[in-house]
Amino acid sequence: MQLTMYQASVPVFSRYLEQLAKMLVLAEEFVEKHGNDPQVVLQARLAPTMHPFVSQVEIAANFALRACAPLAGLDIPTFDQRCESFAALKTRLAWTSDFLAKLTPSQMEASEEGRYSSQAGQGVVTLEGPIFLLQYALPNFLFHVSTAYAILRQLGVAIGKADYDGFHVYQ
Repeated sequence: MQLTMYQASVPVFSRYLEQLAKMLVLAEEFVEKHGNDPQVVLQARLAPTMHPFVSQVEIAANFALRACAPLAGLDIPTFDQRCESFAALKTRLAWTSDFLAKLTPSQMEASEEGRYSSQAGQGVVTLEGPIFLLQYALPNFLFHVSTAYAILRQLGVAIGKADYDGFHVYQ
């Protein structure tokens, strides 16, 4: 069985967007339980030069769109609202997940043969379909999901590997 570009992209992005949404719930519960200002969590960073939590979530959502839309032959949709709250981030993730849910395998049938360009920091990369997805888009998406997870963990949110991937079970 050969793995299709659709199978290697949409279900993976969708799953980890869902896990990220669950992490947002845990973060929000942490804020409520400890009486913290939500901005303490939303603006938390692992290092001074890294993006804050809120941006990590937004960038992860963007990478899902920046990967899947071009592979499906579509323009990359834009979310017009800057997220400044947990509610806005939840809306952002739901909006992104809804976009992905509408994509079909047939839209991506020939995407492995295409070349795709993307802004990569201050440069632009142009890569063949499988390299674009597997070596560029997915790793960058997972980097931002992992960084969001690490920020929450660093702040003391009761979150673990099971919350990250949804597969692990711990007692």
